[in-house]
Amino acid sequence: MAQEGDRPRRVYFYGPDDGAVGIFVPRVVELASNFESGTAFETATDALEHHNVQKYLEHRLLPSGLDEEAIQQLLQKVRPLRAAIARFFSAISEDNIRDVFASLDHQYHRDLLEVLGQVKAFERFDGPRMLGVLKETGVHIGDMLESAKLVQAYGEEIRLEILASSRNAELIVRKYLESAPRRDLHLPVVFTPDDSRHVLEDYIDSEQANLNYVRLIANAKENARVGIDPKLKLRAKRRAQKLNAALFTDNDGLRATYEVAISGDQEHPSIEERKQGDDSHWLYSYSRTWLDSTRDNSSILNNFQHLFGFADDQVLLGLPAFAADLSVFERMAGLAGLDEYKHGVAFDALDSVSLLQTQMYTLYLKKEGLDLERVLAWFFVEYLPEEFGIRNFSLRASGEGASYLEKVRHLFAEIESVSAQFELYAENGEVDHELLNMRSDPVAYGGISSLVQGKYVYAGDNDGFAAVLRLLFFDQSRIIYIDENLNANDFVRLILQNSVKYADFHEYQVSAIDYLIDKGIIENFDGLIRFVNLEQIRVLHALFHKEAVSYFRLTKPGREAVDDMLAKGWLVRRSTLLTDAEAAYFNYVLNRTFSNGLNLRNQYLHGSQPFSDEDGAYYKDYLIALRLAVTLVIKMNDDICLLHLLKDRGDS
Repeated sequence: MAQEGDRPRRVYFYGPDDGAVGIFVPRVVELASNFESGTAFETATDALEHHNVQKYLEHRLLPSGLDEEAIQQLLQKVRPLRAAIARFFSAISEDNIRDVFASLDHQYHRDLLEVLGQVKAFERFDGPRMLGVLKETGVHIGDMLESAKLVQAYGEEIRLEILASSRNAELIVRKYLESAPRRDLHLPVVFTPDDSRHVLEDYIDSEQANLNYVRLIANAKENARVGIDPKLKLRAKRRAQKLNAALFTDNDGLRATYEVAISGDQEHPSIEERKQGDDSHWLYSYSRTWLDSTRDNSSILNNFQHLFGFADDQVLLGLPAFAADLSVFERMAGLAGLDEYKHGVAFDALDSVSLLQTQMYTLYLKKEGLDLERVLAWFFVEYLPEEFGIRNFSLRASGEGASYLEKVRHLFAEIESVSAQFELYAENGEVDHELLNMRSDPVAYGGISSLVQGKYVYAGDNDGFAAVLRLLFFDQSRIIYIDENLNANDFVRLILQNSVKYADFHEYQVSAIDYLIDKGIIENFDGLIRFVNLEQIRVLHALFHKEAVSYFRLTKPGREAVDDMLAKGWLVRRSTLLTDAEAAYFNYVLNRTFSNGLNLRNQYLHGSQPFSDEDGAYYKDYLIALRLAVTLVIKMNDDICLLHLLKDRGDS
């Protein structure tokens, strides 16, 4: 049992899926077993520890070795525990409240407010008295805002507490602007939009301003309820720029640099090297011999897909942000806005590298007398009619001598047009330009139909299946660490790289192992844990990391594994050109869907792009447009090729 000084570590309930469950379970059993009906607790800490014991019992978080009779005996303690806790806190009076709260452990502050609300203590004490004692005890305003009953009882007092410090703007941001906030906060009804605006303004200008929170304000959508309008957003944007500049001035930190080069004496088509020193340096080198031998239009597009790795073997794009790529720190410490495109270091790295690849290859092609825009036009105007008999698609390259500003505007318009053309073709089997001209709505990239029925596989809305994915691949899964010699970054690697016995797992891990056995994912074969179906694991790996699977790009055993999981209700199939993650990426680049999106299509379409007298200021956006156009061609080519492949083998 873990110790803190000379006393046992107090029980705390972090949640049923938290890895700390196994640490506390033995003491939960000890305290519950020793508790007798009618017990009077000596301190508030003792009472609240038993409140947490009660939660463990209610969730049946008990050692796997207990028989049903022992479990039932413990569960029968829930009601008398609840009664004893209520008696203790109901007995608090004006005379003893300060003494009762004085020695309370910090970890139980939220539990204290929860129980006080349950016993209606906020109805018995006035605001100044209760809030004064709570503050003396060390209860933070953020903890108070988690208690709806406290906020309702002491509305005006809580309003004044919030207004007393600009730092409380962080709580307003967490409530209204953060995506999936970790805590449910409540504000009093008397706290007005003007109050909120005042606190946010003071915070933006204060020395305490945190860059992460200021960025969320800058990127937020206008919200009259919170007092956020364009002026406040601009104020936050300018403050964020200053804070960011100061951060890099004062902190050398760790830097990652990326280099893309062409080698004249390199035999292998591509080489990736990582050189580590004080900073990380990544080198992506490409063979000139290979590039020189692949200068036809088809090979140029293939190089983006295969040589540069824009798509994998299932033709799923690697450029979008995926939740699985976020580090533990990014998931736990990072702040994501309510309407934000959540991405981290992995996304930023690939974004930088892919843009450098696009720049390098475009310059190489230009030197060889080739133009990437004309290669893209060739795909629609010549390749589709000649290879598949698909006619009337149109994409025009920018005119000779066009400025980068003109090229960007033109290319984003062409991306929109060719997307609408494909949508019409998928719906009607032809591209009717007269019908196209009658359309006025912008393209919904998540709604462009595929030519192939049931093309993509997604995880269904099934809590049990979500739990399977977390147990198998999540780097914080409670079954990936057995001891210092037997552990891995995820459970699949743990099993594939080691001979792991069922008996190796700790008591608090056994229930999760049994769950995977029950779901048919693993089996206990003569005491060893092994996977029932490796094809199923490959499918699940893709679902976790790319958030989709291309059904017809799987092997036959892979499709059979998918069919089995479809029958169980774990998965669903849908028919779109882009996966959900890919469509979100397109919207991030093009539209105003996300608060932190680039919004390039709208900016250039409406002439609201950043002003510059230097045409080179628009070069990066031009490269982004080229990269997006290439990925769109890759996806359309895959869809068309897949349709014809299925027709040839009689599957469609």
